[in-house]
Amino acid sequence: MDWTLEVVVLPVSDLARSIEFYRDRVGFDLDHETENEHMHVAQLTPRGSGCSIVIGNLPAQNEMAPGSMRGLQLVVADAQAARAELLERGVEASELTVFSPEDGGTFFGFADPDGNTWAVQELKVRAAKPLIPIADRGRFGVAD
Repeated sequence: MDWTLEVVVLPVSDLARSIEFYRDRVGFDLDHETENEHMHVAQLTPRGSGCSIVIGNLPAQNEMAPGSMRGLQLVVADAQAARAELLERGVEASELTVFSPEDGGTFFGFADPDGNTWAVQELKVRAAKPLIPIADRGRFGVAD
C-alpha cells in the first residue's frame, strides 16, 4: 500500500496576506479557497509537487503558533534561478550554500511573513526527470 504525503497544514496569522505571498511571490498555484460557517482555508501547491499546503483556521492550525513551522523543504532543478525569481518577486532569500558539490548539495532559504521557514534544495536531475511527469500534473491529470 502506498502512503503519500499530500498536505501540510501551515500556521499563519493572516490568510489573505499568506495567499498573496505564496501565490503571487513564491509562485504556488491556488487550488481553492473555501469559506463556510466552520472554516476559512486555502490550499496552495508548488508547481510540479504532489504535496500542498493548507492555510487558514482549521482546528489543527489553531493549535500551532503562526510562524512555528521550520525547515519545510522545496526542491528545484536550478537553485540560482529559483532564488533570482524569488528576489525579483520581493521575497527575501538567503545566499546559496553549497554543502557538497554533488547534486543535492546546494541550498538556500526563505521565510513567509509569519516566519515559517523553507529550505530550497537544488536537484539538477529534476530538470530532466521531474518527480511528477508534466503530462500527469494538474488537478485532474491535465498538464499545467
